[in-house]
Amino acid sequence: MSQPAPKSSRIRDLLTKPIRLPQWFASRRSATDPRVFSFNDERDSVVNEVSARVVAQCLGPRLEFLINDSAHREIERLEKQKDDEAREWLGFWRTVVRKLARMTETERHEVLRQIVEPMARDVAGNFDPRVYSFAQKVIPGLIAGVMNPKQLMVDAASVRKLGAERLVSLTGHLDEMHALAQIGTVIVVPTHSSNLDSLAIGESLARENLPPVVYGAGKNLFTNPIISFFMHNLGAYRIDRRIKSQIYKQVLKTYSCVMIERGYHSLFFPGGTRSRSGMLEGRLKLGLAGTAVEAYARNAIRAKSRGEAPRPIFFVPVTINYALVLEAESLVEDYLKEKGQARYIIEDDEFSQLDRWLAFFRRLTSYGAACVLRYGPAIDPFGNRVDAQGRSLAPDGRVIDPVSYVTHRGEPVLDPARDAAYTRDLGRELVEHYRRETVIMTTQLVAHVLFRKLVRETPGVDLFGRVRRRGEITWDHAEYVTCYRETLGRLRALQEQGEVHLNSYLETDSAERSLERALEAWDGYHTRTMARVADGQIVIEDPALLLYYQNRLVPFAERIAGEGDERAAIEIAALAGGQ
Repeated sequence: MSQPAPKSSRIRDLLTKPIRLPQWFASRRSATDPRVFSFNDERDSVVNEVSARVVAQCLGPRLEFLINDSAHREIERLEKQKDDEAREWLGFWRTVVRKLARMTETERHEVLRQIVEPMARDVAGNFDPRVYSFAQKVIPGLIAGVMNPKQLMVDAASVRKLGAERLVSLTGHLDEMHALAQIGTVIVVPTHSSNLDSLAIGESLARENLPPVVYGAGKNLFTNPIISFFMHNLGAYRIDRRIKSQIYKQVLKTYSCVMIERGYHSLFFPGGTRSRSGMLEGRLKLGLAGTAVEAYARNAIRAKSRGEAPRPIFFVPVTINYALVLEAESLVEDYLKEKGQARYIIEDDEFSQLDRWLAFFRRLTSYGAACVLRYGPAIDPFGNRVDAQGRSLAPDGRVIDPVSYVTHRGEPVLDPARDAAYTRDLGRELVEHYRRETVIMTTQLVAHVLFRKLVRETPGVDLFGRVRRRGEITWDHAEYVTCYRETLGRLRALQEQGEVHLNSYLETDSAERSLERALEAWDGYHTRTMARVADGQIVIEDPALLLYYQNRLVPFAERIAGEGDERAAIEIAALAGGQ
């Protein structure tokens, strides 16, 4: 059976074809360049290794089932799409279904290769140092220019600085990350609220002179040619969430594993997709994160044969904390419709609407530190804390050897069942880090205090009944101020215990100013009014959006509730069970 000839458009070819650097540029590379700068030179090698490994893993008694599973799932998907990809591949998959039962093992092996190789090549990204250099110099200024075009004409350099440093604040264990990036392979694992997250992480790494990372991005984000060009040439590899076959999932995992084995710093979103509810991730999708455990075991086996220590692998949890979320309205609507898992990919949200981008960024110009990225302490693939020298530490502070976790009878070995257990432990540890490294923003605290009042005033009403109470609940402004101050005091106590962090505005603004700041941010961007003040009363107008922003405080709801709010806090805390 021959493989169908590709019929991709010229634009797609331009966006996905690796850019080969000229010899004069390659000669200027230095030993201190980030590892990813040389990725395009070994891209074919990576794809070939991924393909060979996946083919080997699929051979055996389950081969016919795996091919049949892929064929039926792809036929179902492509018949719905009715696009160029469908015209290119439907004939191939229908032929596979028709002939599979009569194929010899050799023929099935060849069909498997024809399936895996295009998948691996489609997933693999590129990295062009020229595009990276251009993006570092130009994109922050362009974004800042959108936010403040008049100032751009006066002083482009200051506007560029405004676009990066005024709006995105960096904090946490950054010095430690600098040291670890020189010692081993770093895997950045952030929370996920917006499609802007990968841009925010990339900008923060560039600002700190940390090496760039490779990362998986939904293929739906590559539909815009300009965004696609930058993402595809800055380390992003494509994940097509429409493809449900087990072979494709194995390709994704193997690609991630091979990249980590080869020492490429990486970025995963363990939540899998953006948090529809606005809550911190409590249940993680650890398929890609689990590849780090396998990668470490494979490296340990190779290192043992050479009499060396394996290259360390470090996970760095990051919380991305927004005062205003670009796609909040679409996300919370999806959450409330309970279609998050069913839709999985939202293609018509604010991220794809230029006018919403403009409104979003313009609102942020009046809100300094509108996004806070907090880099948490690093851990090894088995959940152990590591020090600045990259040594794994036991809970009592003793230095331990992580190789012992993948060793059996004195030799490092591959053991998928064992590695799956370690990955679950890693996931639980990441969830705890996310909670402790959260930075509470003014909009989130104001929303929580208002939503808790709504819950208190609607006993016995379920969540969906409450979000329909638009304009029905009012609250005396002076009473709100008292409640806000008490709640903030309890949050400060949690901060002193190392349980959470507060944005700088919460440390300096009065209760009155905090409310004003939140209302200004919401009213200047969201299409629906969330709350308003009239005649000394606060009127709750959009409980659904309040729910979204207050959900960041769900883990702390019971500990920051005052007298009379205990029952409401219990109900709010219970929302976490519905993730």
